[in-house]
Amino acid sequence: MKSKKRIEARKLRVEGLSIKEISEKLKVAKSSVSVWVRDIKLDFNKKKILALKGNTKEIVEKRRLTRLNKEKNKRDLVVEAAKKEIKKINKRELWLLGVALYCAEGGKTDRSLVRFSNSDPEMIKIMMEFFRKICLVPEKKFRCYIHIYSHLNVKSSEKYWSKITKVKLSQFFKTYCIRSKAGKHKRDNLPNGTLDVYVCDTNLFLKISGWSAGMFGGY
Repeated sequence: MKSKKRIEARKLRVEGLSIKEISEKLKVAKSSVSVWVRDIKLDFNKKKILALKGNTKEIVEKRRLTRLNKEKNKRDLVVEAAKKEIKKINKRELWLLGVALYCAEGGKTDRSLVRFSNSDPEMIKIMMEFFRKICLVPEKKFRCYIHIYSHLNVKSSEKYWSKITKVKLSQFFKTYCIRSKAGKHKRDNLPNGTLDVYVCDTNLFLKISGWSAGMFGGY
């Protein structure tokens, strides 16, 4: 049986078929076909046909996707290894992280109001932990304000941010709907809009300002 397939493989190779095509046609391993036909020399025209077969749109696209997938897998390995370097964040690290994020994204002009604004739910979650565990903000003092494009689902966004913050919807201000002049595809990059978290507390505002000065004042 194997001898018969070897003869057939050599015949197909002489006709100009690729090793892959022969392998699929005869249902044998490419390594076997390669050994069977390795002494067969193809003329210039048949080599040219094989080269063209290897550069069809479908094959080029398949190679591109394979390359991208390999690159993604390599990147994923780096990301996963880096994730393992981060252990569970302790209270002091949460304190420093919260102050740093507030310096970057927090309100600094109204001395009676602590405000943090972001569209990234992970950033909002970290800051809510900071406010609750480090700043000891009572639940009743939280207020939330959503900014969202008018064509998006307001109710869905309100439920989403309420779940992320664990703040009751009754403590949300009326959502602000914005009419955008940008293209629809760009607007949909923020399907749940941007959230402002407010805490009306002058003392907390001054305390965070002091922490910020202590952290960055020497740089």
